[in-house]
Amino acid sequence: MQGKVVDFPGTAEIIRELADSPVGDRALSGPGRLLLASLQASAAEIARISANINETVAAVVDATTPTSQLVGNLARDLIPRWHFAMLNDIERNGALATAVERQVKPGDHVLDIGAGTGLLAMMAANAGAAKVISCEANPLMAEIATQVVAAHGLSDVITVVAKRSDELVVGRDLERPVDVIVSEIVDCGLIGEGIMPTMRHAREHLLAPGGILMPPSARIHGALLQSPVIAGLNEVHNACGFDIGVLNTLSTVGHFPVRLHTWPHTLLSEATELVTFDFVHGSLDDGSTPVALTATADGTVHGVVAWFDMDLGAGVVLRNAPDNKSSHWMQAMIPLAEPIEVVAGQPVKFDFVWESGRLSVSSVS
Repeated sequence: MQGKVVDFPGTAEIIRELADSPVGDRALSGPGRLLLASLQASAAEIARISANINETVAAVVDATTPTSQLVGNLARDLIPRWHFAMLNDIERNGALATAVERQVKPGDHVLDIGAGTGLLAMMAANAGAAKVISCEANPLMAEIATQVVAAHGLSDVITVVAKRSDELVVGRDLERPVDVIVSEIVDCGLIGEGIMPTMRHAREHLLAPGGILMPPSARIHGALLQSPVIAGLNEVHNACGFDIGVLNTLSTVGHFPVRLHTWPHTLLSEATELVTFDFVHGSLDDGSTPVALTATADGTVHGVVAWFDMDLGAGVVLRNAPDNKSSHWMQAMIPLAEPIEVVAGQPVKFDFVWESGRLSVSSVS
């Protein structure tokens, strides 16, 4: 194997020049300095990854380090840890297996979007699919899936492709438009892993007329939430008498995961359906909808806590509601820009927004 030095020449130099030659007041203001520091942090991260790659290539050439150790060193940055919690979610796995078994017919061509370990693809093969294409954007996970599939003797049915689904082309990657598309690419707030644009592209370009899309739909539910502790997970103000609020510049924009039952909280409204997404026929564009929730008690609203019911088809539903404590998915906390005081019976109106994979609320009154 020939060692090839990986580098990103010029990035650090360009940023240093930017730091030394401010454009107007951009580099002098507080936000401007944060932007510059963000670029410097990004360049440092690229340099760290580049050095890690170079060290690994050198170790491969010199054969000085066990291969498993090299893979492990790189995987720390490449494979999110939630894969393990997700694959140990017995309810999730069982629901997906049932839904696939009920909808994939013998002889079907199936596309699995987001292969992971190839689990859904193998479920489809066991259900009788004649051919399964399983696409995975991460080359390392794609190789994991390839080896898992081979270990189960299913390589003659399943082909793992290291591509995003929107890079697939019928006639090249797929023999023909598929009969069934299966996918589970959702986060605690449903849309955070890109299911909306993924389903829109897949149904238009990869699915045969009359084909089955799994999941066909999902609903997001939510309630008004009082919990200064949960709100505090995304903001800081004072520590030991020091104002450290500038860190709030880096607060998460949109929803973030929270295991609701582990934190003190009060729901200040009944749980209500906020929006329904039709993955088969809906627009799946970014959007918003007006919502009005009625306070059921006096209190302070810090945000809206949300969760989903995802219809997998054939009567199978996956959910991460607060009472489903065994789900690996947490709930989604959607903070208000500022807390508001409410009294029992008061309607709280806001726009529920889904945009670029993030849930948020605006125009709260």
